[in-house]
Amino acid sequence: MSERLYEMIYRSLAGQIGGGDLPPGLVLLEGAIAEAFQVSRAPVKTALRLLFRDGLVQRFEGRGYMIPGRAEPLRMALKPAGLRAAIDGIEEAPPPPRAGWERIYLNAEREIGAAIAFGRFRVLEARMASHYGVSRTVVRDVLSRMHERRLIAKDARSHWIAGPLTAGTLREYYEIRRILEPAALILAAPRLDADALVVMRGRVQAVSAQRTPAVADTMLAIDEDLHIKCVQRNGNFRLTEMIQDSQTVLIANHTFLRYLGVPEELPELEEHRVIFDLLLQGNPEAAAAALRAHLDRSLDRALSRLKVLSVIPTPDLPAFLAPTEP
Repeated sequence: MSERLYEMIYRSLAGQIGGGDLPPGLVLLEGAIAEAFQVSRAPVKTALRLLFRDGLVQRFEGRGYMIPGRAEPLRMALKPAGLRAAIDGIEEAPPPPRAGWERIYLNAEREIGAAIAFGRFRVLEARMASHYGVSRTVVRDVLSRMHERRLIAKDARSHWIAGPLTAGTLREYYEIRRILEPAALILAAPRLDADALVVMRGRVQAVSAQRTPAVADTMLAIDEDLHIKCVQRNGNFRLTEMIQDSQTVLIANHTFLRYLGVPEELPELEEHRVIFDLLLQGNPEAAAAALRAHLDRSLDRALSRLKVLSVIPTPDLPAFLAPTEP
């Protein structure tokens, strides 16, 4: 007898909850799950009842169910939370249109993250809206989210201020990363796919062997493989948030390489390769220790690059960034 639809949904959700792919406290609503899986609510309702029966979800004072492991319910969209809505015989629903702020956020973050290595800037809302062809409401949404992540601040006159990135700031960011990222990597290790790790290691090896040009964008992708795709797959939503807040320096490092050029010697490649090898060997503790050592060396490199960057002319930056005195 073929598997029923509710059983397929149950199996998909149970696997993702049990595997730690969905964060503790996440609220599961019939309507949102039905929309994600492109099915009616009836099979979803039955699947949720089975999950509750098996202790994989729990009731709380509110609508729906929540994943155990957190005192307060976590209400967020299911796709950003990590839900994979693909089951046998049903294709995953296409992602919904992104909100206005989401369309420009990553680009704006990179532009501002690159600028702060050159000093302190005021972010001008009207010019930013014109630059991206969006409303000031969208711009305010973007800047508010950057403010929440402490990428920018507000001065006494409520102006948006970005930067400067100083040696002291770099040290603070790396100190946080040195504490959090190795611990997160140990948690993430059981969730990492060996085939994906092989691909990541291959990307490092291709640059080491000069089969792939060592340009700034390639080096950023290599950084993101380890520090985002691996470290942030730790299953702890709050820990991931804290790590994300400290990773502004990934953008800064991209800026260094973009404007100073990629050096001939890239010891970070070998450091990444060692970490991937240890993960593939099933030794997450040793991989975490290697990551900690890598971050120590990365700080030294970042401080040296920041010093060089401080004496070169400021490049052309977007018109919505106006230099300002501290």
